Amino acid sequence: MSQKIVKAIGLVFGDIGTSPIYTLPVIFLFLPPTKENVLGVLSLIFWTLIIIPTIQYTVLAMSLSLRGEGGTLILSEILRTLLRGRKRFLGSVVFLSFIGISFLMGDGVITPAISIMSAVEGISYIPGLRPLEKTEVVLLSVLIALGLFYFQKRGTEKVSGAFGPIMSLWFLSLFILGFLNLFLSPEVILAINPWYALEFFKQNGWKAYLILGEVILCATGSEAMYADMGHLGAKPIKRAWYLVLTALVVNYFGQGAFLLRHPESKSILFEMCLNTFASAYVPFLCLALMATVIASQAMISCMFSVVYQAMSARYLPLMRVKYTSPELHSQIYIGTINWFLFLAVVFIMFEFQTSTNLAAAYGLAVTGNMTITGIFLITIFYLKKRYSFLFLAVLTTSITFLYFTSTLFKLPHGGFWALVLAVIPFSIILLYTQGQKRLYKSLRFFNQKEFVTNFAKFYKENPKIQGKALYFIRDPEHFPPYVIENIFVHGILYEENIFVSLIRKNEPYGITTSFLEEICPGAKVFEIAYGYMERLKVEDILKEQGINERVIFYGLEDIETQHPVWKAYAFIKQISPHFVKFLNLPPAKLHGVLTRIEL
Repeated sequence: MSQKIVKAIGLVFGDIGTSPIYTLPVIFLFLPPTKENVLGVLSLIFWTLIIIPTIQYTVLAMSLSLRGEGGTLILSEILRTLLRGRKRFLGSVVFLSFIGISFLMGDGVITPAISIMSAVEGISYIPGLRPLEKTEVVLLSVLIALGLFYFQKRGTEKVSGAFGPIMSLWFLSLFILGFLNLFLSPEVILAINPWYALEFFKQNGWKAYLILGEVILCATGSEAMYADMGHLGAKPIKRAWYLVLTALVVNYFGQGAFLLRHPESKSILFEMCLNTFASAYVPFLCLALMATVIASQAMISCMFSVVYQAMSARYLPLMRVKYTSPELHSQIYIGTINWFLFLAVVFIMFEFQTSTNLAAAYGLAVTGNMTITGIFLITIFYLKKRYSFLFLAVLTTSITFLYFTSTLFKLPHGGFWALVLAVIPFSIILLYTQGQKRLYKSLRFFNQKEFVTNFAKFYKENPKIQGKALYFIRDPEHFPPYVIENIFVHGILYEENIFVSLIRKNEPYGITTSFLEEICPGAKVFEIAYGYMERLKVEDILKEQGINERVIFYGLEDIETQHPVWKAYAFIKQISPHFVKFLNLPPAKLHGVLTRIEL
């Protein structure tokens, strides 16, 4: 268990663990560091860490899973099961899950940028070195990001074993630094009392509400606990969180204590280290850089995982996926996402120049995603009649929504970039899903009875090609136009025709196969049901069943349209690889059958 806890510390808590670098400096750009303000802000941070990551995620969200898996898509799957038959509500759930995925992708751009830049800025505090210019900070950050994204295709399996020990050392350093400064000004411990947060609102009014948009930075990365539950298990993540929470609270309170004694401080964490352990500053800075790279890595891996889930759920077009680990399903690389993400991160770095500017725009996508998670939790607990959890979900979601509305005031200060970054994947998801619906409405399928009647007659009256032919179909009740065209129009008829139906299950893992009864002489249906996170090796499955096919047919669509929206959809379809490319089938046996469709 202790090894799993260390692993969880390395893989899950990078984002929330590097927040102490920039959270308080950003807050006190807008506030004078008086004792009342420091205690009020610390109280807000403490209760934010209790309410959002602790209650909303470790207590509420992690009580819900599908075969141990967690995340926004998992919650939407649970809801869709509970709401079966209620089409109006199902549509709302799917739409909200689209927004949640898009917000997470927007967050995936900002997290690496702010994490790396905030650590690189610490170089300016090395004794004897001149402070770095903004351009130098950006260029160094871009170089680190380039290295990080370049090595993604090689996989992180070999180095991920070091993530746990490095992040454990990082949290230990945060705890020690915080504790030593807390010891010098112990009065900040009073901030545990929520009265100081309420007093802060009373004294600052509207300004205090706007400050919530910066306070939420202390909880960014909370969603990673739930999203990574399937990789590591709920117990190790929960236990690791309580260790991480202790280190974070002690460090934030230590920073508050340091700020009371040094109100002129700008980069509080680095100056606190320099003041407390001057000789250890460079090793601490190196540790901070490694921690921010690990935090960025965790977000990149999360992006790959979310995109893979979205592709499996047919929310996004297919992209080439490389599996970088033979043992772990979760170790994947999606080149298209990797380099789009890199370009977006570089753009954001050049656009904002400093981590404090970037932090002023950060939080909108995060709180948006948290609010959607909260709405899903409320609905699930209501439908399951778990009223104690329902009460907690209403409480946490109300507070999360308050943070979300506060971050909306960041829109004029660069916060609109979070929306722009989220709108891009949202538009693609909407365009692709609606395009697929329109496409399937335009296709004329034969039902099984109609197909069997025609096939039995055709099979009896026409010559056959020796061997077995495979056709891919969605389900045995509907036969797509390419099958009809290939057999009845082109007259391509084999001795044995096996129709392979691929069925995606709601569970993440597990593969079951079965031959359904022969629908008529010369035609069989072979069903493969698979978990949406499974890596399908269809050729291996076929060999296990003794199927040695001569040829494999699959359908291709040639879309003709004058409508600009459907032209964009047709372009996405054209550049996306076909699903057969993901099934590890022998290329020499593959034959695409083209069907022309007007949208």
